[in-house]
Amino acid sequence: MDSAVGLVQTYLRVNGYFTVVEYPVVESRGGFRAATDLDVLAFRFPGAGRLIPGERGQRGHPPFAADPLLGVPDGHPDMLIGEVKEGEAKFNRSGRRAAVIAAALTRFGCCSAEGAGATAAELLQSGRASTDHDHRVRLVAFGSVLSGSRGPYQEIPLGHVLRYLESWVEEH
Repeated sequence: MDSAVGLVQTYLRVNGYFTVVEYPVVESRGGFRAATDLDVLAFRFPGAGRLIPGERGQRGHPPFAADPLLGVPDGHPDMLIGEVKEGEAKFNRSGRRAAVIAAALTRFGCCSAEGAGATAAELLQSGRASTDHDHRVRLVAFGSVLSGSRGPYQEIPLGHVLRYLESWVEEH
């Protein structure tokens, strides 16, 4: 696994997401072949947190709040489809194909096969969508440098991810 992908995976897990990295998307054109792999798929249930109750109960533990930069929605499941680059934060061309996004949405189970195409189209247009199961799905690009391309996705700098994790380690 790429070290930048591992860093992002840890960041998302600390923020309450279940993650799958380097998720292969296979297509059949005269046989099966890998269309691409998606660097990070992450899913967060509403109210996810990191509190582990012990004998003393929950006293003395501050409430969990995810990194505000992630923009975690209150009360709704949240899925991220992420691209991780050690350079410029951007999605590669194959990762921005509607068929690839629809396949990931369907296989990950966040929307029906019938609704996946429309959800993928909305994601590629605006960078966010709500599925037919009322899940929020967003495109997020992580990179050392922000692209400034104003693509239809959120960009998060790897430097921010690293500083957040350093702060989290110091706190715990």
